[in-house]
Amino acid sequence: MLIGYARVSTDEQNLDLQRDALEHAGCEKIFEEKKSGRAGSKRPALEDALAYLRPDDVLVVWKLDRLGRSLTEMMRTLEQLRQGSVKFQSLTEQLDSETAQGRFVLQIHGAIAEYFLELNRERTMEGLKAARARGRVGGRRRRLSDEDLKIGKALLAADTISVADVAKRLGVSRQTLYNYFPRARAAAQGDQA
Repeated sequence: MLIGYARVSTDEQNLDLQRDALEHAGCEKIFEEKKSGRAGSKRPALEDALAYLRPDDVLVVWKLDRLGRSLTEMMRTLEQLRQGSVKFQSLTEQLDSETAQGRFVLQIHGAIAEYFLELNRERTMEGLKAARARGRVGGRRRRLSDEDLKIGKALLAADTISVADVAKRLGVSRQTLYNYFPRARAAAQGDQA
């Protein structure tokens, strides 16, 4: 029996392409999830699919990287399938774990995918390092300028204005204001008690 597994990484992504390909390939049951494929992340639908498979079944994926981003993780999953006498097919790469060539190509594809993932990670780290050397720090821009902080401090010191009103005047949420002035939260909670 052909069992399909489809995965996208975010809620914004759509499973239709993978689902259509798996149905077209003849999969009788398809396990789906919207979950990151990062190495080590839990993927409940994949675990359910692996538990569902019986000897001589075939696990079918649209593309090899749907099994995960780590070569070790992919190879571990493929070995688990082999030990359970379950076959594996990847539609896009036309890979079949039943052939020596298929097993070889699976290992090569996995190694290449892991290589490019590591390259991206290294480039990102180097880019962050270069930006820091130029005085740029990552993250969001500050919502409140130094001038806004002075005004906020003065308004909060006047006990006649509520935290909500101060936040409104500065154009930020109360939570943002509390992030800049943690004592304002304590004072507001003390007033409610």
